[in-house]
Amino acid sequence: MGRKQSAKRRDRTIAEVKPFDLSEPAANGLRRGYTTGSCATAGVKSALWKLLYDEVLEEVEILLPGQQEILKLPIQSVEETDGGMIARVVKDAGDDPDQTHRATILVKVSAREQTGIRFRAGRGVGIVRQAGLQVPVGEPAINPVPRRMMQWAVEEVCADVESAPAGFEIEVGCEGGEEIAKRTFNPRLGIEGGISILGTTGIVEPKSMASFKASIEIYINVAIAENAQEVVFSPGNLGQRFARESLDLELRQVVQTSNFVGFALDHLKKKMAEEQRQLPVLWMVGHPGKLAKLIDNHWDTHSNASPPAMEIIERIAAECSLEIGPLNTVEEAAVRYREATTLWAQVAESIHEKVADYMGDHVGEVRVRLFSMAGKRLNSA
Repeated sequence: MGRKQSAKRRDRTIAEVKPFDLSEPAANGLRRGYTTGSCATAGVKSALWKLLYDEVLEEVEILLPGQQEILKLPIQSVEETDGGMIARVVKDAGDDPDQTHRATILVKVSAREQTGIRFRAGRGVGIVRQAGLQVPVGEPAINPVPRRMMQWAVEEVCADVESAPAGFEIEVGCEGGEEIAKRTFNPRLGIEGGISILGTTGIVEPKSMASFKASIEIYINVAIAENAQEVVFSPGNLGQRFARESLDLELRQVVQTSNFVGFALDHLKKKMAEEQRQLPVLWMVGHPGKLAKLIDNHWDTHSNASPPAMEIIERIAAECSLEIGPLNTVEEAAVRYREATTLWAQVAESIHEKVADYMGDHVGEVRVRLFSMAGKRLNSA
């Protein structure tokens, strides 16, 4: 294959795209890393470079999704395999507690007669088996942004080749991906056989709030897929056990919101509006120390963003003519006054009214179930 004299990076020159400096820490002082999507893209570029130019690159530059920056990644190895080339790239998640940190991403690139790119899941990368994700059922769990990044890498490398193949097959795998996936939410999301190839920016922001919120959006999308009739929102793990033991719901219908209750409710409203339908039943399940904060419009329940809920519990207790005395925590009230059914019924009713008003016509019915930290039921509604 002949090689052109001029090189180009899609429609931009390298000089127009600045390098991303991974050595610069994130706002929280922690070290950034790069996503499995960036690893797969680097693997595509290095494998394709070897396939077309017969040169092994020790590192490559890839274009990040915003098309304003490039990222330089090291390549562990590139070697010939049956029908193509396979590259290995080790993921570095920086200081983020990422399950795929130090995982080896394998990318095999092969020429094909048909035009375009065909993505395949290698060993350790999952297949989507459940609706509600960004990738159709039956497709490899390679999200849209990494697919686009790999497409750019192919365009860039082939721009210097006079007679490039019509198309390519890109197979992405992960060493030990089946075991890694068991420690992620993939089984719950209906992704079988391995990890997902992810990344909306190409960069891992350590303990990123944005990435956590993005995961909540995904869990909601999965929970309401296939016209689900009931969904559980829970700040913690109590909702999972309740859904399994009392509601006979699948785990995928439980959304763990953490402190971002308002954010989760807003996304649910958005999805119901987009689908022009109503969710019949929304369960709010958890500890009153979190959920009671909603009564006073504290939709972010983190202690840095909202006051303790104890004053709310005391106020409602007074309305119920119940003197609960000076207590330090809501959990102390939950343990000492667990049998005060009128109190907890009123707390639950107040949460119900607030959430029902917040959700409007997007939800048919809001039901609330409160538990102590030990999992003891506080109300029976």
